Amino acid sequence: MGYFRGFVVTFRKLWEKRVTIPYPEQKRDKPERLHGRHVLSRYEDGMEKCIGCELCAGVCPADCIYVRGADNPPDDPVSPGERFGFVFEINYLRCIHCDLCVEACPTEAITESKLFEFSFTNRSDAIYTKDELLVDGETGRPQQLPWEDWREGEDADTSGWMRATSSSGSAAYAGRVSWSGELGYGIRAPEQGQSGGGADEDGDNEVDDA
Repeated sequence: MGYFRGFVVTFRKLWEKRVTIPYPEQKRDKPERLHGRHVLSRYEDGMEKCIGCELCAGVCPADCIYVRGADNPPDDPVSPGERFGFVFEINYLRCIHCDLCVEACPTEAITESKLFEFSFTNRSDAIYTKDELLVDGETGRPQQLPWEDWREGEDADTSGWMRATSSSGSAAYAGRVSWSGELGYGIRAPEQGQSGGGADEDGDNEVDDA
């Protein structure tokens, strides 16, 4: 009888609505704060946000980030500060996408995209260099590498997790945008109950009560 009951359950499931989807032909929509592949951002004037402070590498529990800073060239500075990220590498064979690096970054330089589908053919491809992580200097869009499956709009919420964990999520900062603008996107809109608007006379981005 046990076997018979098992087959009854099996055949009954054949006519029920399926919960799976035919991947990869069809894909579910991704959450806005999905922890995917990292991106190194630029300011709206094109300067790099990374200052080579190594805080992201220090806080990483998987020890997958390697950063080395260097002094900015006086004639042609790379970042607004005294130093910039000369070497920046992330080993995705070790990364656990915990996002602690994003929260630790003082300049909002490192964020995560919604991309999580990438297939490596060798181990060296899994170690992303600064040239691969840094957004395009003209458009500010993340670079698409040959082994990555980018979908349209996956860069729209690149800094969603950073914005959600910023001080603007506090009630004391309601109506203020506390993060800097990004090349190609400007100042990203608040989300998940945050509020924001145009800059007032004091320079704060606050929302009118009207």
